[in-house]
Amino acid sequence: MQLGPHLHRIGNDIIAAYLVVTPEGVTVVDAGLRGHWRDLQAELAAMGRSTSDVKGVVLTHGDSDHLGFAERLRRDHGVAVHVHAADAERARGGDTPKVSLGAWRFAPTLGFFAYSLRKGGYRTEHLREVVEVADGDVLPLPGSPRVIGLPGHSPGSIAVHVPIADAVFVGDALTTRHVLTGRTGIQPAPFTDEPALALDSLDKLAGVEASWVLPGHGAPWRGSPADVAGAVRAAAP
Repeated sequence: MQLGPHLHRIGNDIIAAYLVVTPEGVTVVDAGLRGHWRDLQAELAAMGRSTSDVKGVVLTHGDSDHLGFAERLRRDHGVAVHVHAADAERARGGDTPKVSLGAWRFAPTLGFFAYSLRKGGYRTEHLREVVEVADGDVLPLPGSPRVIGLPGHSPGSIAVHVPIADAVFVGDALTTRHVLTGRTGIQPAPFTDEPALALDSLDKLAGVEASWVLPGHGAPWRGSPADVAGAVRAAAP
C-alpha cells in the first residue's frame, strides 16, 4: 500500500512494516512476520523494484513480530539489519521480553494470534548478526533515517524519523489498534516492559516534524508528533 511518494506499508492493521523508497534504494522499517516476505516481494514488484534494491533494515525493537523476514534479507541478500544496542540481544533471541497480557477480549486476541500463525509467527527466525545503533544516529541508508531512543516498550525501542517520507515510525511505542482488545485510536501498546517509561519517552517526539506517525500495529496516524504524548496519556488506563 502506497501512503506517499516515498512511503509504502505492507501487512495490515494487525501487524505492519514499512518501506522508504528513494532513487538510491529502499529502506525497510521493521520486518513483520516470516510470512510477510511474500508481501514484501509483491510490494517491491508493484513499484518496479526487487530485493536487490533493499539497502538496509531498521528495527524499531527486537520483538519477534518485528523480526519477520529480516534474517532472510541479511543471510540471503547481504542486507544489514540495524537495531538499538539495548535490544540487540533480544533480536538475536537471547533476551526474553516480559509478557503481561493486561486487558483483552476473546475475538480480537484470537484474531491476532490466528493472523500471526498464518504468517509464520510460530517460527521466529532470530538474527545472527546486527548493526547496533544509538539515539541520535543518522544511518547511511536511503532516506537518511534518524534514530530516536524511546525506551519503555523494550530497553532499545526506538522511533525512526525519515524526513523524505514525512514520517516517524514508532514501532510499539504506541498503537492505534490494540491487538488484544480491538480498541482503535492512539493509545499505549500492550506487552510493554515499562509502561510509565514508555509514556515519558513519547515526549521526545515533540520536536519531530512529520505528517505521519506510523505504529507497528494499527492504522497509520495522520497528525503532528507533538500531539502524540498527550493523546496516548489521555487514553492510558
